[in-house]
Amino acid sequence: MFLSHTHIMNNHLNNKIIENASKVSRNLSSEELYEISHKNGEGQLSKHGALVVETGKHTGRSANDKFFVEENDNKSKIHWGDTNVAISEDKFEKIANSFVEFAKGKSIFSNDLMGGADRNHSLNVSIITEYAWHGLFARHLLVRPTADEIKNFVADYTIINFPSLKLDPEFHGTNSETAIIVNLKEKVILIAGTEYAGETKKSVFTLLNFLLPEKKVMPMHCSVNSGEKGDSAIFFGLSGTGKTTLSADPNRSLLGDDEHGWSDEGLFNFEGGCYAKLIRLSKDAEPEIYKTTQMKGTVIENAVMNNDGLLDLDDNSLTENTRGAYPLDYIPGVIKSGKAPHPNNIIMLTADAFGILPPIAKLTPEQAMYHFLSGYTAKVAGTEIGLSNEPQATFSTCFGAPFMPRNPIEYGNLLKDKISKFSVNCWLVNTGWSGGVYGVGKRISIKDTRRLLDAALSGELSNTKMRKDKNFGFSVPLTVKEIDEAILDPRNTWSNTSEYDEQAKKLVKMFIENFVKFESDVEDKILASGPVTN
Repeated sequence: MFLSHTHIMNNHLNNKIIENASKVSRNLSSEELYEISHKNGEGQLSKHGALVVETGKHTGRSANDKFFVEENDNKSKIHWGDTNVAISEDKFEKIANSFVEFAKGKSIFSNDLMGGADRNHSLNVSIITEYAWHGLFARHLLVRPTADEIKNFVADYTIINFPSLKLDPEFHGTNSETAIIVNLKEKVILIAGTEYAGETKKSVFTLLNFLLPEKKVMPMHCSVNSGEKGDSAIFFGLSGTGKTTLSADPNRSLLGDDEHGWSDEGLFNFEGGCYAKLIRLSKDAEPEIYKTTQMKGTVIENAVMNNDGLLDLDDNSLTENTRGAYPLDYIPGVIKSGKAPHPNNIIMLTADAFGILPPIAKLTPEQAMYHFLSGYTAKVAGTEIGLSNEPQATFSTCFGAPFMPRNPIEYGNLLKDKISKFSVNCWLVNTGWSGGVYGVGKRISIKDTRRLLDAALSGELSNTKMRKDKNFGFSVPLTVKEIDEAILDPRNTWSNTSEYDEQAKKLVKMFIENFVKFESDVEDKILASGPVTN
């Protein structure tokens, strides 16, 4: 817990909202919230008992509507810019007053929950919601306190989520009727104008990303699994790179699929559940996640349901971002304690749609920091092969830039120190394309990726001969059992190697241009570990 009883300021806003509400339902069970959600018409029940909801026009995060209140206590700690945008205390007060006014006569729900399974570093959060299903979502995704912890619960922060409250940009100083306002001084986050429940989850993550570095705990946007011998592995990766799929390994135990901390005691999950992307989910490729869509109590956002109550997960007419929220214990073999030993391996996933990066490469600690700060993947224009649109390079610092309030260098240095302290092996794994750019080449098979991961995690690659990549400088295995040698050197998979060389120059240039913003803050050896023009 972050604050003692004596240091907690009276939360005037919280009290006003609770006083104004006609009814406050506190700490209802998941079963009670599920029943109320259905009874109130917030969602429909599938044939198997999942609660299926639609979130209207917001089917994902509202990245342009998030603000941090600029106040003297914390403004020097925030890395202001495109993702951390300032709003004044005066405007916050106007917004807060609108929340208080909105609560009048409303029936609301309050849930006392925690961010972080390690009680030495966890955050107590009260989640106040307009909708029962948002309360159920929060109970699925966050850590649920024990009965004794509830008795003595004191909130460190409060998150208030009122989707039906529409703000006035002219009056409130927001960009739209939607806003996510983080006030670190008042220890409150206000969410208005969006039904997408992921805003609540990522608000807790944002708080932990702000608070934990001061305790020398590394907050990470990653999945984690662990082998039979306690050999843990961290998987960094942006959407579409395979983070959730690859960490769900039947031969390893899952710690969590999205958010974790790394302290001097080991790894711990920030969450108590999973928030899985479900669009075109394969029953064969991802059987464990598929089963959760047929479990009573799972919350499913923006899935098309047939008249017989069956889900059509191939139908993207509502969104590509169809998601399911469920507790971790819905997944067999999960690590119930929420904690795991220090990692033996770190995997940085990318889906390189330019066809340049090898399917696996060994990174030095300096290269690991370079690629962590870069956070590279590539997005493609659509799902049809042969699209003429060129892939778009995406660089998301620390593999989670929208949720990192501090200077990226703080997170990079924390990671570098822990890699060194605990002697961790680091790998870059490309789940993208080989043999040409997207639309020409083909995607690296998940079977090959899993085999390469097994070789890395088992230690098999520690005795393998490596070559130095001439563009990126990292080490690439020459041979791996059961893997076609040709794909290990992507240049050999292109029909025209000079075209590969030209495309490689373009990608290297993109990396270098993106890293310019870090040049004045990182050591020379980090700069020297990046790609080079040939």
